[in-house]
Formats: sequence, C-alpha cells, structure tokens
Amino acid sequence: MNTLYPQHLSTLMQRYENAMAHFELDAIVIASGHKTYYFQDDHCHPFHGYSGAQQWLPFDIGADTFLIIQPGQKPTLVWPVRDDFWHAPNPIPEGEWQNHWHITPTRRDDKWWQSLPKQSAWLGPKPDIEKWDIASCDGLNAYVDFAKAVKTPFEIQALQRASQAAVHGHLAAKQAFLAGSSELDIHLAFLSASQQTSAQEPYPGIVGLNEHAAVLHYEHKASHAIPNSRTLLIDAGASCHGYASDITRTYTRHHDDFSALITGLDTLEQSLCQQAVTGVAFRDLHQSCLIGVAQLLNDHKICSLGIEEQLEKHIPQVFFPHGLGHLLGLQVHDVGGHQVDTSGQLSLPDDQAPFLRLTRTLEEDMVITIEPGLYFIPMLIEKMQANVAHHGCDLERIQHFMPYGGIRIEDNLQIKSESSINLTRDAFHAADSD
Repeated sequence: MNTLYPQHLSTLMQRYENAMAHFELDAIVIASGHKTYYFQDDHCHPFHGYSGAQQWLPFDIGADTFLIIQPGQKPTLVWPVRDDFWHAPNPIPEGEWQNHWHITPTRRDDKWWQSLPKQSAWLGPKPDIEKWDIASCDGLNAYVDFAKAVKTPFEIQALQRASQAAVHGHLAAKQAFLAGSSELDIHLAFLSASQQTSAQEPYPGIVGLNEHAAVLHYEHKASHAIPNSRTLLIDAGASCHGYASDITRTYTRHHDDFSALITGLDTLEQSLCQQAVTGVAFRDLHQSCLIGVAQLLNDHKICSLGIEEQLEKHIPQVFFPHGLGHLLGLQVHDVGGHQVDTSGQLSLPDDQAPFLRLTRTLEEDMVITIEPGLYFIPMLIEKMQANVAHHGCDLERIQHFMPYGGIRIEDNLQIKSESSINLTRDAFHAADSD
C-alpha cells in the first residue's frame, strides 16, 4: 500500500480528535447503516453506506458495520459476521490497511457497545440494535462535515480513478448514440465500458435523446431506437472506494446551428473552469455563468436584448435554471456546500440562484463540478412569455431548437491556487491517447 491511505487516516484522526475535544467526548461511533426493504417485501433496496463511515476505509463499506474512534488510539472496525447460507460470505478484505486498525468481528447478539466510554456519541443512521443507548451529539455532524469539502491526496486519487472509469463509459455511450442505439442500449454501453451495474452507479445515470435532453433529471431509458436521433445528453458517473465522478456530455450528429451552440457552451464551460481557483466565491462564478449564457443567447440570435437587460429580466435563468455546480466526494452532491464554518451556520442561495448547491469560497483541494447548461424547456419558455412582456426572444428560433432538447457540459475540478486540475478533461485526454 502506498503512503496515501495512512496519511488520509492520520488526517481523519486529527479532525475527529479535534471534534472530540470540542464536544468533550471520549469516543465517536460511526454506523454504516443497515439494509432497508421495499414495503411489504423481502427484497432490499441497493445499499449505500453512510459517507461518514465510508470515508475511513479503502473499500466499499457494507451494512451493519461500525467504526469506533478514540483519541490517541487506532480506530476500531466492528465487522459483522453473518451465519447465512442465503448470501455470499463477507470476509474482511485483506491488505496492509489492516495494520492501521483494531478489527473486531462480531455477531448480531454481541453487545460490543456496552464497553464504550460513557461520553460517546454516534454519527450516521441510528443502528438497528435493541437497547442502543449511545446518544447523538448536537453539532457534531456539522463539525465533521465542514472539513469534508477539502480532499486528502487519497481522496483525490479515488476521484481521479472514478473519472477515468466514467470516461470509458462516456466514450462507449457516444459511439452507441452515433450507431443509432436506444436510450437503454446507450446506458448499457456506458455501464459495460465503465465496469459497473446500475446499482453501483453513484447516481442514476441520465440518458436523454432529443427532447428528453431538456428534462434536467430525466429518469427513464426508452428501449426503442430513434432513427437519426439528433441529440444525446448523458450525465453519468462511476465511483472508487465510494468517491464519485459526475460527468455530463452533449452530442449531436450534425454540423448545424445546434452543434454551434454546443461549441459555444463548451467554450463558456472551459472559461469557467479556468476561473475556478482558490479564493473565488462560487456565487460570483455562477453570476459569471449567467452573463456567459446571456452572451450565448445574443450571439446565436435567440435573444436580442443586451446582457444587462437580460440579467434584469432573468432571461438567462429561463434557459439555465439550475446551479453551476456543487462539491463532489463521497456523495455526488457532497455535504457542507452551504456551510460557513464548523458550527453549521449556513449561507443559503438567494432568489437569483435558488438551486445553487455551493455558496462557499473555493479552497485548495476542494473538488467541485462545473456544469453550465442551455435548455429549451417548454414550461419555462411559456412562463417567460406570460410574465415578461418584452423578453426579446425569437420564439421561432426557439421552436427550431426545441427538438434538440438542451445542452449540459460538466467537468470535475480539483481546486488549486493558479490553475485548477480538470480531472474530467485529463481522463478524456488519457483515454484518447490509449
């Protein structure tokens, strides 16, 4: 094992020891969570462990697993032993990581928690254990969540690998689209090339052809092929040790007005990535994006109003209704995006950008997404027509673009002081050179 994981563990221990000193605790117990079941069924939902537990381990954590963190001691891993002939056994993963842990195999009836220090608190889903009497601690979640925004080198490496896996999927999806495949077959091509099942995706992949590209979180996968489909918008990622990539690309098969619009948005996206460096307030970056979208609407003769008037009338938000991006990590929309400090004080988005998931000032080694979009959403176009008397938009030209749906381009960035590292573009470049 290289040194990244021991260093990562040391960083986490320091963070949690600071938290225990702050809240006067002797131990923190972190629960991965337990399996949950569909209503009146014995079939369980796909399990995704609590991110606060996953952060400590270099493999995907399973259900009913507990971590015990105490100052000045190796962390303890409480590993569930199951006497179960219905399912595959869950042996403890081998490797040098074990040298950094006390590992305690336990069965369901073992009352291991009874020997914990009196001043203990738990994080994560409430355990499915009778007579569990360890209290939660007000403010502890916010305290540890705030620091998760800045990633350790081990976490950066996992995020890089997640991007590399997803990029293989994206390239396969593009080829499936150009071959005339259905949304379902395009998604299957993505899954196969990225070597994952749909249950293993960090979020349900979005695969939208034509008008479906205008649905921001389009959740279906049509099984019928569309001859000569115009547009593919694919928003899909992969994961490594629980760390996610979140990548979006938009393709068209023709060189026309819409392909020129894709090129324009791609240029804007890369400019925003270059601006995203240490010390930049993400709210300001989002505002820059709105200005860029307004310029695109001008350049492509979609709206005749000047930039300032478009901004005053909220015209860019008609075509770009979501936030520019978010923190990325063990959760696709990672925790702490609105936090001001460890106390949990929030800086919420304003009415200009109500869906903005990140309002913090960018710091070194934060990992974020940059994902501008430009969509032709009938509901929002109709609302603009009803509420904005002099909107300046060419409705015939908008009607021309409606069958294409929309565009989103999304990269994952590791924030640096002068020039941030584009994990997504690096992965595409590496794949192209293979």
